[in-house]
Amino acid sequence: MTYPNDIRNKLLSKKFPTPCYILDEAALIRNCSILKLVQDVTGCKILLAQKAFSNYDLYPSIAPYLAGTEASGLYEARLGSEHMPKKECHVFCAAYKEEEFEELLKYADHIVFNSPTQLAAFGPRAKAAGKDIGIRINPECSTQEGHEIYDPCAPGSRLGTTLEQWQKQMTPELVAMLDGIHFHTLCEQNSDALETTLSSVEEKFGHILSSLKWINMGGGHHITRSDYDISLLNKCILHIKETYNLQVYLEPGEAVALNAGYLCTRVLDIVHNHDTDIAILDMSAACHTPDVIEMPYRPPLYLSDEAGQKKYTYRLAGPTCLAGDVIGDYSFDEPLQPGDYLLFEDMAIYSTCKNNTFNGMPLPDIWVERSNGNSELLAHFGYEDFKYRLGRR
Repeated sequence: MTYPNDIRNKLLSKKFPTPCYILDEAALIRNCSILKLVQDVTGCKILLAQKAFSNYDLYPSIAPYLAGTEASGLYEARLGSEHMPKKECHVFCAAYKEEEFEELLKYADHIVFNSPTQLAAFGPRAKAAGKDIGIRINPECSTQEGHEIYDPCAPGSRLGTTLEQWQKQMTPELVAMLDGIHFHTLCEQNSDALETTLSSVEEKFGHILSSLKWINMGGGHHITRSDYDISLLNKCILHIKETYNLQVYLEPGEAVALNAGYLCTRVLDIVHNHDTDIAILDMSAACHTPDVIEMPYRPPLYLSDEAGQKKYTYRLAGPTCLAGDVIGDYSFDEPLQPGDYLLFEDMAIYSTCKNNTFNGMPLPDIWVERSNGNSELLAHFGYEDFKYRLGRR
């Protein structure tokens, strides 16, 4: 069943040039309102992890609800500092480059190091510049299943300092530099995974917590998902805050932009192979939604169902030369025809910030559907954007 006032119906009726991303300003604000409530109840500070969502034109819409931004390096730190000004700018990188560090100090308020050697190399300079200093720990507590590529606690992980490394390399001088510690172990998980992780953090690193100013619990918290247990999250935050007298930070990316964007595409052709009907679209999983292949996952598609649930089933695929450029199998009430518009959902995260131009595929335009119902083009890409990355300007 469809509903007349459903924003998805409105977006399909507007017949955007395809393929294109459409950001939903109202949905972003709804998500951030939930995050603001968590902050109000617990006193924690929530940052936008820009690696998941970095469409800075929407930063003014969400800035009133957040404490700032989290960056993975120099460019994201600059983006957050420039487009969410007067807010905190935190950065973590597995290893910093000497030739970038002085510039990074212009933008970042909090700098987190991955290892004792990086802390020793750059910490004194950051401290002298008046920055808050932290180190990322690895509590060696895996809570994920089926997504090993996203598990920073997997054996052999390069991310974070283990207790063994801490005991061998963290001299009293290095410990004295620290204002806080950081951990990031979750991926699209509920607060029960955080509760489990915190037990390991306290067991291994509890001896240092009371001497610090803050703790950053990283991202991967699916706070704005409908089944997320916010009461348990609040309990976890308050326990750490009150037990150790710490300022608590969270830095979710997906929770900010979850279900707050779409990818509109059109059917170009229908082909058949071994009893499989295949719809070739003008969007590419490999180019425009790389997490579909990397994660992998099957993105939600409006007015569709699982294969076989509706009368007509199609494999949806992109137009590139990659045989595996496949989004997934979906079923529909009516047969698909060339020219039909389709609307993939939950496309604000890990899409515009990860897409690419493999095969010379054009990058999709970026639109925003404003809270007042107006549509606004934020970015258009053409041949020069493809060429720009490959040679002389």
